[in-house]
Amino acid sequence: MNVMSAQTPKAPAAPRRGLMIAIGLAAAVLAAIALDTKVIQIGSSADVSQEAFSPDRFGEKEFPRIQAFVVEHAVNAATFGPAVMADKNAAAKQYGTASSTGAIIPIRLTAMAGEVKSGIYDLKADGVPADIHVRLQTGPAINGTDLRDAPGDIAFGKFKNQIEFQDAGSGINRAMKKATLDGIDTATLSGKTLEIFGAFRLVNPKNWLITPVKVTVK
Repeated sequence: MNVMSAQTPKAPAAPRRGLMIAIGLAAAVLAAIALDTKVIQIGSSADVSQEAFSPDRFGEKEFPRIQAFVVEHAVNAATFGPAVMADKNAAAKQYGTASSTGAIIPIRLTAMAGEVKSGIYDLKADGVPADIHVRLQTGPAINGTDLRDAPGDIAFGKFKNQIEFQDAGSGINRAMKKATLDGIDTATLSGKTLEIFGAFRLVNPKNWLITPVKVTVK
């Protein structure tokens, strides 16, 4: 009688090869993901760039250089007043920053604050022709985009849309108010002498609404 010895059956080779292929593919995918992944440190400039646009952060960053620009380039109101009355276009070209809705004029003046309405003071400015109505806005809300447009290099193309562009101006105005006006009792300026650096949009040469960047109460 022949007795056949029992042998342990071998595992099929094909499933084992398939498993090894799957593991290799997974490793390759993970390697590709790692190569395509950018590590961003929290708080870094790259991290900030990933966030939504913040008008207030933009304003805090931009206002100091806008303030410096206006102070450096400000024309004395006693010089600009007669010049603009003589030739608006020539005065705008000589002293202002061009914009599509009127040149932005950086200005400096010493003036007596008069009546106030909705945070806007009438000013009697030294050396300015009497037929020019000069006003200063002090808030609480600061309107317009005069400060945004004053240096001439904050362009629409730098923003995602018109809303962001407009909000950038509002952020700069809020930063200005915090830095320039919050330390002043703006409700009691009538009758006081002010030394002002600011900017206004030249539309009507007889009507100046100044947004300040620096105010000193005498």
